[in-house]
Amino acid sequence: MSMLALKNRLGGRLLQEEPLARYTAARLGGAAEWLYLAKDSLDELCEVVAQAWAEAIPVRVLGGGANVLVSDHGIRGLVVINDISEILFGDWHDGRTVSATSGTNLTTLAHKCASYGLTGFEWAASVPGTIGGAIVNNAGAHGTDMAASIADVAVLEPNGPKLYTREELQYDYRTSMLKSRADKRYLVLLATLCLPPDNPEAIKARMNENSDYRKKTQPPGASLGSIFKNPLGDYAGRLIEAAGLKGFHIGSAIVSPVHANFFINEGEAKAADYRALIEHVQHVVHLKTGVHLEPEIEFVGEWGILGDTQKP
Repeated sequence: MSMLALKNRLGGRLLQEEPLARYTAARLGGAAEWLYLAKDSLDELCEVVAQAWAEAIPVRVLGGGANVLVSDHGIRGLVVINDISEILFGDWHDGRTVSATSGTNLTTLAHKCASYGLTGFEWAASVPGTIGGAIVNNAGAHGTDMAASIADVAVLEPNGPKLYTREELQYDYRTSMLKSRADKRYLVLLATLCLPPDNPEAIKARMNENSDYRKKTQPPGASLGSIFKNPLGDYAGRLIEAAGLKGFHIGSAIVSPVHANFFINEGEAKAADYRALIEHVQHVVHLKTGVHLEPEIEFVGEWGILGDTQKP
């Protein structure tokens, strides 16, 4: 069955030339050549992605739309918005207590785990994104990350599903084996976590503390989250602020006056403005401190002349 035949069968779940700005956290980006809205069925998700691979169509999962800057020219290939959310709790072997599909919202999972009296996922309260993206990027906050609780991850590859252990995923700061793979033909399906028991009220208190801290220190508005990784022994936000760049803007893309490692789309920004701001901040910080800030976000899509050296 071809992608066109799938489109006829799936109707509004598989679209062509669909604008992506509404699906990204910073409300930026052009159209996707193909867009699949995965809602209910992992089997259907696997079918659509496998068909795209069979037709040599590249596949990109956006999940919650954070941590990715989509070009104004859009993305050639298939973009998947994964909203498939299923959570199971149990007492399985080797401390495995939770299983969640890759489209599960991080905050939703954090609250569910708290209600079941399972600790270790409090950091994810109020963090945007999905389990799938968090697994690939080793998302984290408050001194911990996904690697601390992952047991294993089921991944669809062109030759079928494969189970990866935490050790095989080779986690490091904001990266993993999956993220660094040259061959991007994989799809995270679900993960099993090891979360130990604790008092539910104590867990909820820690979650509230984390959420309150996030609200106080991170700006509201259309943002991709932290733009740069923290360099060893320092903080990207501190370096940007020290360089006098808080409030600096290109078009409607601005370095947040609240937290300098967050860039906000004030409403009319283009992805090109946002990327130009990123590159300007990199240049000024390097000029003043000698530190090269490495982006935590990814640049996806067709970028033309701007940023060709970083074009994925």
